[in-house]
Amino acid sequence: MKSAFVYVLLVLAAVTAVSASMFHGERPAEALPPPPVAVTPSRFAALDEVRLLANGLLQLGQSLREFVQKTRSQINDIFRKINVFDRSFYRLSALAGEIRQEEEQLKRTTVMLKADNEEVKSLSLEINSKVEGILEERGRLQSKVGGLEERLSSLSRGLVTAEQLAQIGTLREVIHSQEQSISELLSAVREQSNQLSHQRVRIKSLEEKITDNTLIQETVKRTPEGFAPEAPTLTPYETTDPTNDLPSDCSDLFSRGERESGVYALRPTDQSGPFMAFCDMSRDGGMTVIQRRRDGSVNFDQTWEMYEGGFGDFQGEFWLGLKKMHALVARGDSILRVEVEDWKLGRRFMEYNLRLGGAESNYVVHLTQPMGDLTDAMTNQTGMMFSTKDRDNDGNRDGSCAASYTGGWWFNACGDANLNGRYAHGRSKSRPERRSEIQWGSNRRPSFSSSSSSSSSPSSSSPLRFTQISVRPASTTTTTTTTTTTTTVATSFYHSPGETGITF
Repeated sequence: MKSAFVYVLLVLAAVTAVSASMFHGERPAEALPPPPVAVTPSRFAALDEVRLLANGLLQLGQSLREFVQKTRSQINDIFRKINVFDRSFYRLSALAGEIRQEEEQLKRTTVMLKADNEEVKSLSLEINSKVEGILEERGRLQSKVGGLEERLSSLSRGLVTAEQLAQIGTLREVIHSQEQSISELLSAVREQSNQLSHQRVRIKSLEEKITDNTLIQETVKRTPEGFAPEAPTLTPYETTDPTNDLPSDCSDLFSRGERESGVYALRPTDQSGPFMAFCDMSRDGGMTVIQRRRDGSVNFDQTWEMYEGGFGDFQGEFWLGLKKMHALVARGDSILRVEVEDWKLGRRFMEYNLRLGGAESNYVVHLTQPMGDLTDAMTNQTGMMFSTKDRDNDGNRDGSCAASYTGGWWFNACGDANLNGRYAHGRSKSRPERRSEIQWGSNRRPSFSSSSSSSSSPSSSSPLRFTQISVRPASTTTTTTTTTTTTTVATSFYHSPGETGITF
């Protein structure tokens, strides 16, 4: 290619020299015409052909430059994705190491408790044998007392000597002493039995923790193969019929007679356009689901663009999108319903009166009049804008809450609620990991109000296993279900064999 370019330059130089000689050279004498010269073919290409070749070479060079720049951009993008994957793999490896350490510690504790259990069992057997001996001795003493009573009855008609009275008194004292010893031994036996029961409960709890950690470790080992930092996009609305009469939301669909929970097409306003959404028809009125977490299958640590447009899978975990959420609630007063459930307690809920700003205000949220059996964890976040890891709109001056706590949310500084945090299958050991988990209430753990039933006391060691955020118009009347009520939400959708999610 270089030699061809040099050849073109030489041709251009030759043509320029010929042109210069034609315009600036001396004219030949007019007296005598020049003798005829034989025409020989030129060894040089015509000027138009040279220009055409030069333009082609320039276009080829420009195309090569654009191709190199595009290839370099693609390579940089690939390296950036590889770095994200490496960081995710490193975090998962560190988590697996901590889980293995905790598992070893639990195994050692279990061995110690089993040894104590064996010791308590042997002690209990020894006490039982002593009790049996005492009971036999008591029987012999009672037989002796019976004999003495017979002797007394036979001597009732005669005089009782002082020696016999002393013997009777001594026997009574011995019997009383033996009865006290038997009572003490029986009390000791009951105490040992209680200790055995407590040890069994502790051993069973530790075995359950070891089983849970083993399942978590197996999940972590499988995660690097299928882990995808980017969440899938939601199912789009596809139709060519502009006259299709679509419901404005799930409550409108409910009023039209639909009673089955599932994915439906909605059109809140003409400006928003139609889109697909999941409708929860388990309550009177119908509710449009904005967010659902149930098994950790979708990564919620996404960018502003993803949170604005929506991501996930309607048949699993998903975030509907801020644009669609604003279109649903922009028509009037709305109700925001939050439902959470951990691995030990029943489901709890909290409802708020909701107003949500648009994209120009970064989707600022206003929540009032909390009502429900769940602790209010979002009142201090009212008036806050939505934040993600690439757009910091929170009230924390020391850093980004979305970057530290993961997931997009209406962070304050950084607040007591973040239902888009990292999904945890078990108890995390380190504080940074617990801080990045799904949160409702203080200490990154589920917090339930004092009005909850006494049979379900709050747990500070169990992370959340299920969350759902949904909206409906404020004018719609709904029937609120308690924790003990059986919920019939799309049974075929929530349950599958061998799945870690929740079955309703």
